[in-house]
Amino acid sequence: MNARRRQQDGAAVVLGLGMFAVLVFVAAVTVGAVAIVLGHRQAQAAADLASLAGAGALQRGADPCAAAQVIAGRQHAVVTACVVEGESVLVTTAVRLPSALGSHELPARARAGPADQLEPVGAGP
Repeated sequence: MNARRRQQDGAAVVLGLGMFAVLVFVAAVTVGAVAIVLGHRQAQAAADLASLAGAGALQRGADPCAAAQVIAGRQHAVVTACVVEGESVLVTTAVRLPSALGSHELPARARAGPADQLEPVGAGP
């Protein structure tokens, strides 16, 4: 009986280390997923604010894309496209993920202008 007990003495340590490794893996995946979601929300907020700033500047006769770039920059995003269509402004922004997650860019689009001239972004036929 004593010999059998000696064979199982390290089993709890191995099991504990395995469970700890699984816990660390799940935590890392969760942190990565949260970072991606937050990055996309940041890009979308920047696109929304930049398009509103651009539409406001267009109404005042100023450069809408310059206004959009200033506001997007304050949100730690970059404007990747700015299109003026009549009295509305379509802005595409991007936020870069941390290098630990691959440094990919997360894009977002928003349109602002008079309500009677707007179509939802991404609306198809």
